[in-house]
Amino acid sequence: MELVLFIGLQGSGKSSFFRERFAATHVHVSKDLWPNARRREARQRRLITQALAEGRSVVVDNTHPLIEEREPLIAIAREHGARVVGYVFESDLKVCLERNAGRVGRARVPEKALHITWRKLKWPSYAEGFDALFHVRLAPEGGFHVREWREGDESEPVRGPDA
Repeated sequence: MELVLFIGLQGSGKSSFFRERFAATHVHVSKDLWPNARRREARQRRLITQALAEGRSVVVDNTHPLIEEREPLIAIAREHGARVVGYVFESDLKVCLERNAGRVGRARVPEKALHITWRKLKWPSYAEGFDALFHVRLAPEGGFHVREWREGDESEPVRGPDA
């Protein structure tokens, strides 16, 4: 049983990656599924706790830019004896803005939200309590390239619109 945290900007491929790699095996928890709900954070924690208590693995498909946002979720996983795995999505702001511009309806987020997340984004480290970390990059031919996160990856810059 595991708790998987996705980390990266809106439009970096997180939800597509979930559908491709985890939809058949993990419970999908995302605040995007309840855009108008009140107390979304409490609801998310309740659903994660419930799934882990039932022995089911969970993917939390949100941006998780800050250590402080990841910390309580890692604590919930530890309380239930779950392995904690992070997938860090390459988050080039320009590319994510372009991908977001192609979205329709509620799937499209305000550009301001991407800029805010980009400014806050702090790469994870094993010291936070992750059992495994992976780097995910969209492949030019489609799909994803995944490799193990290497010590020092967290010092790589997050590219902005002028990179």
